[in-house]
Amino acid sequence: MKDKHAVASLHSSRKQRKKLWKKAIKWPLYSVAIMPVILAAGWQLGEGESVRFDQFFGFIIASICLLIWENLTNDLFDSTTGVDEFKLHSVVALTGKRRLIRNLAYLLLFLGLMLIFILALRSSFTVFLLVLGSCFLGYLYQGPPFRLGYQGLGEPLCWLAFGPLATTAGLLVLSPTFHNLNQIPWETTVPLGAGPALATTLVLFCANFHQVIEDSSHGKKTLIVRLGTKRAASLIPWFITLTLMLEWIPILQGQWPITALLGIIGLPPGIALIRLLKKHHNRPNLISESKFLALRFQALNGLGLSIGFALNVFL
Repeated sequence: MKDKHAVASLHSSRKQRKKLWKKAIKWPLYSVAIMPVILAAGWQLGEGESVRFDQFFGFIIASICLLIWENLTNDLFDSTTGVDEFKLHSVVALTGKRRLIRNLAYLLLFLGLMLIFILALRSSFTVFLLVLGSCFLGYLYQGPPFRLGYQGLGEPLCWLAFGPLATTAGLLVLSPTFHNLNQIPWETTVPLGAGPALATTLVLFCANFHQVIEDSSHGKKTLIVRLGTKRAASLIPWFITLTLMLEWIPILQGQWPITALLGIIGLPPGIALIRLLKKHHNRPNLISESKFLALRFQALNGLGLSIGFALNVFL
């Protein structure tokens, strides 16, 4: 049965639908899912340890499945509150088939968790618990009855999920030398994931700039709605500065190699993002793609940091 909000699929041309599907898939977004394990792999290589690449690619596939589940269920949950009424690239709006999208979402959740379970059995069962915790935080963000994202709590949930939890799981799954909760290497993984996870949080933060009016009218009190676009835009330089500081402090303390400064390659899109939102923070038609600038900052920063870690083995 078609959803009553499926205006995109009912009234758009083939060319328009193709463009909308491209926006719905949001393939660059999956850099946030795979970055924790890429960081873990870079760290492992830099420490002169081997990386189990079967585990590495298995974790990447599972992470992508779980993020697709998160994105599809977010569209489903938003469709019930009406907040996506004008979001033509919502998968629910494009298909009008809520039951099909729901079934697909939970199939991907099942497949992702089963793959993580297999990887955990081959490394440390703690991996499964950590990923399960990340999924729970993802549900708290948007799922009923919690909908904490509607209360402006999406950003801290995002940082926790993609920072300490996902980074620790990534490190454990690649190098299974820790087998119980008392041996989780938090002293390594929390600093390792803190900066990149803040960059990921910036992506979520920027994703809401262009829909403040719609969110506010449907009771979705995101941080952008609470702060207003001008004050929210003034926080972007702080997001970027703090991300880099969290990565540079361990370098200055001698805990990380100097090559980890390669994370700075993400700065150009970060500067472009600051300029864009400072100038056009209240013009939705001009800033709708700001999250993709944030994504470039996140992806380049995390990739540069990972390569920098890996190069340490040659120093």
